[in-house]
Amino acid sequence: MKLRAFSLCIFACTACAFDIDDFLDRLDTALTISAFQDNLRARLSGTLDLEIYHFEQPAPGLIDSNIDTLFNPRLTLFLDTQIGSQIYFFAQSRLDRGFDPSNHGAQIRLDEYALRITPWEDVRFTLQAGKFATVVGNWVPRHLSWDNPFINAPLVYENVTPIQDKSAPYSPLYFIYGPYYYEKYAFNPVIWGPSYASGFSISGKLGQFDYAVEIKNASLSSRPESWEVTENGFQNPTFSSRVGFRPNEAWNFGFSASEGPYFRREAEPTLPPGRDLDDYREFVLGQDASFAWHYLQVWAEVYEARFEVPNVGDADTVAYYIEAKYKFTPQFFGAIRSNQQLFGTISDGYGHDVQWSRDLGRIDIAATYRFTPHAQIKLQYDFQHDTTGEGEDNHLFAAQFTIRF
Repeated sequence: MKLRAFSLCIFACTACAFDIDDFLDRLDTALTISAFQDNLRARLSGTLDLEIYHFEQPAPGLIDSNIDTLFNPRLTLFLDTQIGSQIYFFAQSRLDRGFDPSNHGAQIRLDEYALRITPWEDVRFTLQAGKFATVVGNWVPRHLSWDNPFINAPLVYENVTPIQDKSAPYSPLYFIYGPYYYEKYAFNPVIWGPSYASGFSISGKLGQFDYAVEIKNASLSSRPESWEVTENGFQNPTFSSRVGFRPNEAWNFGFSASEGPYFRREAEPTLPPGRDLDDYREFVLGQDASFAWHYLQVWAEVYEARFEVPNVGDADTVAYYIEAKYKFTPQFFGAIRSNQQLFGTISDGYGHDVQWSRDLGRIDIAATYRFTPHAQIKLQYDFQHDTTGEGEDNHLFAAQFTIRF
């Protein structure tokens, strides 16, 4: 019934997309202001996303729902302000059912806000402070719904592992089998989406190279509520960086690194005697590459991560994906992505080495049709396969209709 209702909504929105195109152009002009001889410019924009997901239980990735079909609307507002050529401020606010798709009630959040200062025109140095997406990798710059050729994130950004940030495991077996007995949101992925943690960064471009270094109040694996500076201060910061090399217009290569404590403050009483939060850290190394040629774009990332786990030892994992997008016409394009995450072994405490989680593989296929510069529809199918043990396959079907203003 929900699927039929959503389909009717999509067709209705599609039918009127062309009629409201001129209105959205006028709205864009109305929401842009300038003053002081154009030295101050501000623009308010946004997207309205109507999403529907159909999947098998347990829900894959970071989807938080105990029903098989989930309707997930989202309104996102962006504020961009430029003062002269050196000062820039941006903010992102969302009205939705949770940072990740869920069947919870509506909530309003301020996901991003940051002040950016660029002293020199050649952008060799930029200082930024606030709450903003991580500099690690090459997926984050295209993670918003209008830019992402898929509806969801790559596997490494949303696959929940046995890592917990609110309490320490008291034995290796508890660590391995905890996800089977507790609610999924008690656990963490390697990188939680775009990781809008709070902090500072410096970045810039030097010839064919670009660089970025950040200090944040939470690790890459941290949950969204940890990203607020009022929730999690800078007593145990995380340091991340990326160095990029662009040999020509077609290719772009990058190397990322990050390390920092991953436990929240409430986990401290559960740690072994004499140990504190700073003793258990997440280490991440990443390599990324992108290629563009005519109507084809290709992106790839590889991440090696290690978590220092109390009463367990080092838990290692490797995850990678490669995705390609091809524009068949100016309005229609398709995309395919192959993901995999592999887990190392730990001692089970009884003389055996066992994997600390099951290896996963996932194929994502998506198609997008852009009706106008303000409206598009996206369809996606995912097949996720457990490549170890008995195997629990999961099929996900998703649709997303977006209006941009």
